[in-house]
Amino acid sequence: MRVNRRTVLLGASASILGACTGGTVTAPVSEPALRSVPNAGYDEWVVSFKTGAVAKGISQSTLDRAFRSAGYLPGVIERDRNQAEFTRTLEDYLAIAASDERIATGKQMLSRYGSTLSKIEANYRVEARVVTAIWGLESNYGARRGNIQVVSALSTLAYDGRRGAFFESQLLAALKILQNGDTTPAQMTGSWAGAMGHTQFIPTSYLAYAVDFTGDGRRDIWSDDPTDALASAAAYLKRSGWTYGQPWGLEVRLPAGFNTGLAGRGTSRSTASWASLGVRDARGNTVPDHGPASIILPAGDSGPAFMTFRNFTVITRYNNSEKYVIGVGHLSDRIVGGAPIMGSFPPDAQGMTLDDRKELQERLTRAGYDTGGADGVIGSKTVAAIRGYQGTNGLPVDGQPSLDLLKLLRS
Repeated sequence: MRVNRRTVLLGASASILGACTGGTVTAPVSEPALRSVPNAGYDEWVVSFKTGAVAKGISQSTLDRAFRSAGYLPGVIERDRNQAEFTRTLEDYLAIAASDERIATGKQMLSRYGSTLSKIEANYRVEARVVTAIWGLESNYGARRGNIQVVSALSTLAYDGRRGAFFESQLLAALKILQNGDTTPAQMTGSWAGAMGHTQFIPTSYLAYAVDFTGDGRRDIWSDDPTDALASAAAYLKRSGWTYGQPWGLEVRLPAGFNTGLAGRGTSRSTASWASLGVRDARGNTVPDHGPASIILPAGDSGPAFMTFRNFTVITRYNNSEKYVIGVGHLSDRIVGGAPIMGSFPPDAQGMTLDDRKELQERLTRAGYDTGGADGVIGSKTVAAIRGYQGTNGLPVDGQPSLDLLKLLRS
C-alpha cells in the first residue's frame, strides 16, 4: 500500500506537541477517553460491514471479538471535522520538533536503547539516530501513542462516510491484524484516525511494513517495549529505498547573487556542480559527494538553505510534509551532537523574530499571564495570555502578538 499516512492525519504537528517524558516510555500520557454512544444507524452499518468482511476473509470469531466492545464515537467525528487548518512556519515547527527537551530526551533514548537500535541499524541499514528521531516526532518517544480503541474509531469514520472507503480499508486491515494474533482489541489503541503505537502506523502500513524483531511471534508496536515499533520504522525506510551512510541533507550557504530559480526538489545536480556555483556547507566548507542533490529554501529566499539527497525523498514516503522531513533530519543530527540551524529565519507576518516572540512570552509570564513557556511558538496558551493582558489593560482584545504589544510590555 502506498497511501501516505498523512492523508488522514494532521501529521507530526499533532504528535510533537506533547510533553517529553524525561527518558521513560513506560507511562504514556493519557488523554481524555472518548465515550461511545448508542447509534442505530451505526449498528446497522456494522451488521452490513461484517457480512462484507466475512466475504473478504475475516472470520466471524475475529469480528465478534473486535466489535464486542466497539461503539460509535461522536468525539472522533468532531475531531475529524475540526482539524486545524493553520500551518506553522518552519522556524516554529523546528522550535517544537527539535526543542532542547526533545533533543535531550532523544539522547537519553538513543543511549537507553542503544543495543537494540544498533541491532536494528545493522539489520536494516538505517541509522539509529534517524529511527530515534522518527520515534521522537511520531509519539514523543512513546509518550503519546494514543488511547482510543482503533476498531471503534475506524468503524465510526467509515460509517460517517466523509472518507468512508479509505477508513473501511483501514478497518479491514485492523481486523486482519487482530486475526493474525499480533494484538487484542483492547490493546489495539491509537489516535482518533487510527494511527497506532510508538511509530504511529495506520493499519495498512502496519500490514506492509511492521516486523517482529523480538522474535516472540507478534509484531507488537503497542507495547511499552518499543523494539518492534522501531524496527518497523527502519523496515519502512529500508523498503522505501534508504541509502545507508547518506545524510537526509544538510544546511548550506549560498553565494551572493545565487539564482534561486535553481532551487527546488525538482532540480538535481551533483555536489560538484553545486560547488562550482559557489554553494558551501553552513561553515563554508565543500560539501562531500553524497550523490545527486537539490537545494531547497523552505523559509523563502531570506531563510536557511538546505541541500537534500535521495534519503530526503525516502522520508517523504513516511510523511510527505517537507517540514516533517527537515524536522526528522535535523533532530536526528542534533541528538548525536549536530549543530543548530545557523542561517537566520525571516520575521513572521507581524514582523517579529523568534527572539521577539520569546521575549513577549517571558514578559507576559512575568506580568502574571501564563504562556506555558517561552519557546517563541505562539500557541493557544500564549493567545489566551495576550487576550488576558489586553483585556486587563483596556486594549482591543484580539490575541495577536505584535511588536507594539512587546513595546508596551517593555515599558
